[in-house]
Amino acid sequence: MSAATKSPSLPLGGTATADDAGPRSGTASDIGRSPAAKVLRRVASGVATALLLLAVTAFLALAIGPRVLGYQTSTMLTGSMSPLISPGDVVVTQPVPVADIKAGDIITYHIPVEDQRVETHRVTAITAQPDGTFVVQTKGDANNGLDPWLATISTPTVDRHVITVPYVGEAIRAIRQPVVLNALMYGAPAVLVVGMLAGIWRRTPEKTEPGSND
Repeated sequence: MSAATKSPSLPLGGTATADDAGPRSGTASDIGRSPAAKVLRRVASGVATALLLLAVTAFLALAIGPRVLGYQTSTMLTGSMSPLISPGDVVVTQPVPVADIKAGDIITYHIPVEDQRVETHRVTAITAQPDGTFVVQTKGDANNGLDPWLATISTPTVDRHVITVPYVGEAIRAIRQPVVLNALMYGAPAVLVVGMLAGIWRRTPEKTEPGSND
């Protein structure tokens, strides 16, 4: 007579549940709520927010600031004013009456030779002319000699150096690239929206207490 196979005992009127079958693996929802996933979401949200703030700040500084506050910005391309102003630094200038300029001031002006490019150099001498214009001699701090020209300032004002913002020039030049600009304008807001929607979708309703009739 063969031995009968013993079936697992169950509570009266009860049925076997998934918990009775042993430990279960984590669900997709559990993985989505894991500490690593939360950290990654926070990092992605922080990066997107930082990029968006950078784009807004650059827009305000370059487009709104000069119109409202009257200052001008330019990026230093050479090392002629190092170490005070290095390549890639942003030079912030404020227009002042030419009569207020004195030796030792740093001005941004168009040189009178070659391509008449914009130059930011230190004034070594300034002379008023009978016709109301001013002639300035300039020099780059890192250059061995004076600039090989005399510039005539015929406008009522000239841009005088106020402050130097290190390294920002390279960032501004990068932001002005069409690919980077489009990524900041459209990519950063998209990441924020996706992050918020993902947070909403991952929310699960609270479980009711066992035996509750609600």
